[in-house]
Amino acid sequence: MLDSVTWGAFTLTFTVLGGVGAWLAYRRRGLRAGLRWTAATLLLPAAYFTRTLKMFGRIGSAIADWATSFVWNPLVWVGLALAVVSVLLFFVAARLPGRDRPKRDETKAAPRGRGAPALPGSDPEMAEIEALLKQRGIK
Repeated sequence: MLDSVTWGAFTLTFTVLGGVGAWLAYRRRGLRAGLRWTAATLLLPAAYFTRTLKMFGRIGSAIADWATSFVWNPLVWVGLALAVVSVLLFFVAARLPGRDRPKRDETKAAPRGRGAPALPGSDPEMAEIEALLKQRGIK
């Protein structure tokens, strides 16, 4: 882990270099480019003063520790293989038809034509609608 003085020196060095880059960008490409460089340069001291830079250093160190243990530990590879198998099983399960999708049995239910009469007793509401239509001379 780096101490506060090291982080400060790091921040000061890159802020000065960013300032030089901002000045050169301003001179070569104009005000817009210079302001962009200045904005980017000010992010580093802002991160230092809010202690965010130190946090990013810890996160980077933790990722590096994890990555080095990842490469040399066979149990980690077993865990990775299990995670890949798990994800593949989720994808396969999503592609399979489930029980919640009812399948139509085409042999039992014959399709009715447009003018085919309803089967008696099949649906009382349909029978009532058909009686009303016949009463008004529509059907």
